[in-house]
Amino acid sequence: MARPVDIEKRREIGAKAVEFLTEHGLDTSMAKLAEGLGLKRPTLLYYFPDRIAIFEQALADLLAEQAVFVVGQMAAHDHPIDQLFAQVKAVHAFHHEREERVLFLTQALAVGGKERTKNIVNIGNLAFETHRQALTQRIRDGIAAGQIAECDADSLIRICRATIDGLMVQRVMMQCDLAPVHKLLWDGLLAPLKRTTTTTQTDKPKPKKNTETA
Repeated sequence: MARPVDIEKRREIGAKAVEFLTEHGLDTSMAKLAEGLGLKRPTLLYYFPDRIAIFEQALADLLAEQAVFVVGQMAAHDHPIDQLFAQVKAVHAFHHEREERVLFLTQALAVGGKERTKNIVNIGNLAFETHRQALTQRIRDGIAAGQIAECDADSLIRICRATIDGLMVQRVMMQCDLAPVHKLLWDGLLAPLKRTTTTTQTDKPKPKKNTETA
């Protein structure tokens, strides 16, 4: 019976392997990679049968870390629109000045072949789809409660996701400042969608006093 793989050790080796491959190129052989990591080739192959497995592990770890950070930022807000905006800014903050990592891993996975890449993408999309559906429902509930102006909740989510992905690429290509874009997104699209909640007890007009004398 094969002994179970030490997950933490696998992650440690995987992280170092990604750094090495980033510097030396995706075509680096497993033998050369093992030598660069100070490992024997059989040891490296025990943890990772090929380079694609390394990238799979690295991307999974990166996205898990991103999810914890982003959810924490969103949890600081109650209004669905504030949560959506917090999500956009949080993803960009998490990857700030390290955007190359996720783009490198995505590109690296493409060398694994069409079918294997498709499976990886599907797994990633499934995790994000659950989150997307939950946030979309909160927006719909906000519309019904009068907190949010009438809008297409699905389209709103897609616009923000496209903004997240597109600006990540622009950061890599041009190192542009995202703050003005965030401000325009908020001022031009998101903030106008926010509506005050229904009148509270303290906001209701007080009954007039009877000034007539007996």
